[in-house]
Amino acid sequence: MSTANSTMPKHVAIIMDGNGRWAQNRGLPRAAGHQAGFQTTRDIVESCARRRIDALTLFAFSSENWGRPEQEVGLLMDLFLRGLKSEVSKLNENNVCVTFIGERTAFSDKLQSEMLTAESTTENNTGLQLNIAVNYGGRWDIVEAAKKLALSVKQGDLEPDDISIEKFSSAVSLTNVSDPDLFIRTGGEKRISNYLLWQLAYTELYFTDVLYPDFSDDDLENALTFYAGRQRRFGKTGEQVADKHA
Repeated sequence: MSTANSTMPKHVAIIMDGNGRWAQNRGLPRAAGHQAGFQTTRDIVESCARRRIDALTLFAFSSENWGRPEQEVGLLMDLFLRGLKSEVSKLNENNVCVTFIGERTAFSDKLQSEMLTAESTTENNTGLQLNIAVNYGGRWDIVEAAKKLALSVKQGDLEPDDISIEKFSSAVSLTNVSDPDLFIRTGGEKRISNYLLWQLAYTELYFTDVLYPDFSDDDLENALTFYAGRQRRFGKTGEQVADKHA
């Protein structure tokens, strides 16, 4: 059964977890899991665009992932680079706008160049906003926002008393889209792992045991159905929300 448009989230954020375990369960190298996960990502982007979801934010590489074995990190970087080169034209043809969030200076010049190319090629597209978090951490994001505001105060452009929730929100990542309505984590873990800490304040959280390479369109539909059944109160009572929509 298809989820009704009136209950469709505008912004979905996903932690793509379980690639390594998917490969190990099949006696394959972890790299095979990441490759399978890449195909899943392609399918999810298409599914979200087809459902006219406004924005999709994917946790591709966290700031903590540098601690993984060097060979695996190298394979991830190679897959990321090849994926950008092969997919940007298709994303552009399908009116998808690509943006990267995170500290990208840690990556090779070649990879940074490909990121810039992807962003500039798709920047005028008006369809799905695809945000890819790379070398990203929620605490890093908050600290960077604090630095920006502190600099504005130091330069005399901002008074400390003028720093508000809205002002802080304008300094963190993803200011070009609304906060995520629905968070999805595959792979069975039930934590948000330093992902979009500021932006997930009122997001509906959905966890599934399905390993990421096996996450299908039906699994996405299950998450959307879960979201459709939630009453989003934002601090109000259920009765207040019901009266508003009556």
